[in-house]
Amino acid sequence: MIYFQGADMHNKEAVQLAISSAQKPKETQTEVITRLASLSALEYDRVRDHEAKALGVRVSVLDKEISLTRQVTPQSFDMFPTIQPWENPVDGAELLTEIYNTIKRFIVCDDKTVVATTLWIAFTWFIDNVQVAPLAVITAPEKRCGKSQLLDLIGRLSRRPLVASNISPSAVYRVIEAQSPTLLIDEADAFLRDNEEIRGILNSGHTRQSAYVIRVVGEDYEPQQFSTWGAKAISGIGTLADTLMDRSIVLELRRKLKHENVERLRHADKWLFKRLASKLARYADDNGLAIESSRPILPEELNDRAQDNWEPLLAIADYVGGEWPQRARDAALGISGIEHDSASLSTELLMDIKEIFDTKGCSRMSTADLIDELTADDMKPWATYNKGKPITPRQLAKRLGEFGIKPQTIRMSGRTPKGFMLDAFQDAFKRYIPSDDSSHLSATPQHDSNNLCIEPVSNVADYSRDNT
Repeated sequence: MIYFQGADMHNKEAVQLAISSAQKPKETQTEVITRLASLSALEYDRVRDHEAKALGVRVSVLDKEISLTRQVTPQSFDMFPTIQPWENPVDGAELLTEIYNTIKRFIVCDDKTVVATTLWIAFTWFIDNVQVAPLAVITAPEKRCGKSQLLDLIGRLSRRPLVASNISPSAVYRVIEAQSPTLLIDEADAFLRDNEEIRGILNSGHTRQSAYVIRVVGEDYEPQQFSTWGAKAISGIGTLADTLMDRSIVLELRRKLKHENVERLRHADKWLFKRLASKLARYADDNGLAIESSRPILPEELNDRAQDNWEPLLAIADYVGGEWPQRARDAALGISGIEHDSASLSTELLMDIKEIFDTKGCSRMSTADLIDELTADDMKPWATYNKGKPITPRQLAKRLGEFGIKPQTIRMSGRTPKGFMLDAFQDAFKRYIPSDDSSHLSATPQHDSNNLCIEPVSNVADYSRDNT
């Protein structure tokens, strides 16, 4: 406290004036836009000319930016429910069990899905303490399986939930930058499948270190960084793009049978979810630093990406203790274990080629023979790969080129068609085919002979035109 006495009194007014006129910390451009978007129409109209001049942009550009921001942040200060942390310390194991039982009351699904959903909900409250943010992908083979119901339930218990259907790419990163929500995207199968831009944005938010996109803004196209870090749950029929599924905890649902009775979520006591959310808020406040420093033991049966996805969930399960560490690992193996890995189309091609070489006992095979073998099974995609027609030599070479495997001229009984040597596949087999399937690979096939897999002359002529 400052005291003014005697001759110093005449300086009092000067000091007060200096204090009152001290500059406030300069707002960032994002903070200015967020502040202006929160104003009423009349308030914004009074200041728009001055603010546009201060930002160095035309008023029309500022109006457009404010309109876009208001579309993704309506009533920005009231858009999230107010959650007061529970007044007393919370037992973590008991809290997770309460959430688990609540999910069982309203949703028909397997136990592993209930466990994973419980842990993912808890994870949203520790988003500031973890380094990986796995997507929660709610999927089912058909409609009326409870996908939207589960997404609704997750939203009632998650930190800062924001529901968005058919969201645009720019809305994703703008709302995350402005509000840091738990983003809940419904009906993803209707708009996400062919939207590469939004897939790239969602992919970028998987790890904290890489959770940014760069976009140009304003009349001068100034580069600006936007955060994409945050918890995100996506609901839709079927599977999403491989890159999204690879970053996900998959929550599979099924249509309930007549004897499977659950309560209707819309009739649930609202206090039930407010009470659980309040306990989650308190538990996160008390234990955030402990979760941040946790390094759980990750099951070796999970691949590297699956280990990343499950790390924050296992950290929570290990910390709360009780039966949750084991339940969490059982769920992880049941949902994301190697035997549940869905191979990409290129990996599926490798697996099918390996099976052909194993069956034929060859050390080499012409392109024509390989395609004949691949397309012999109507249940596999290669017979109709080319818009309903068999995969072509050029398409085969392009797929295999992803693994560094290229067709070459091979010698077979005095002829030299284009084809592939088994040795060229060995490295890819070991790296990309699950170890259980590739453990018996050897550099030399059991029945190595130049006389095996001989290509008919007519087929050589047909396929040589592609020169692959």
